[in-house]
Amino acid sequence: MKTFKKMEKNIKRWYLMLIVGIVFIILGIWTIATPLNAYVALSIVFALGFLISGIVELVFALYNKHQNWGWSLALGILTTVVGVLVLIYPEASMLTLPIYVGLTLLFRSISGMVTAYDMKQYGILDWGTLMVTAILGLIFSFILLWNPVFAGVSVVVWTAVAFVIIGAYTVYFSFKLRKLNKMMKEE
Repeated sequence: MKTFKKMEKNIKRWYLMLIVGIVFIILGIWTIATPLNAYVALSIVFALGFLISGIVELVFALYNKHQNWGWSLALGILTTVVGVLVLIYPEASMLTLPIYVGLTLLFRSISGMVTAYDMKQYGILDWGTLMVTAILGLIFSFILLWNPVFAGVSVVVWTAVAFVIIGAYTVYFSFKLRKLNKMMKEE
């Protein structure tokens, strides 16, 4: 019974999660229905994401000079510069986003393969999972670079699918909170 008392405030407002879920579902449907508008919005979000992740990776590389810190530094510089340029020229973002995503995935996959090998040298038992993931990233990067249109379309489609799945989960979760709310009232 104490557990319900701790959750009481959150459970009473279960409908807020329902609203969030519905918003995500609508956003997913909008993304599929208006792929060009969604692509423009995604390119701006990606530009901000690249800028922030580039700065963070630069800081990480400078403060953690591990064996392959040069890769982190190079990727941080590249990601920061591209983030700034794409924010300044959003139309360039739309044209270069698929190629940039492909190149970033290529370099991160190579870096991941080197890191996985290093983990093997340190005796980390599940280094193979890192290696397999990096190899899959490498293969996918070649697909994206070979066909940039596929990359642009797939970014929009997968984003839409993710929004709908997040929305469906959140709606489902809200009904579970509603059920808990009813159970609390019956006590």
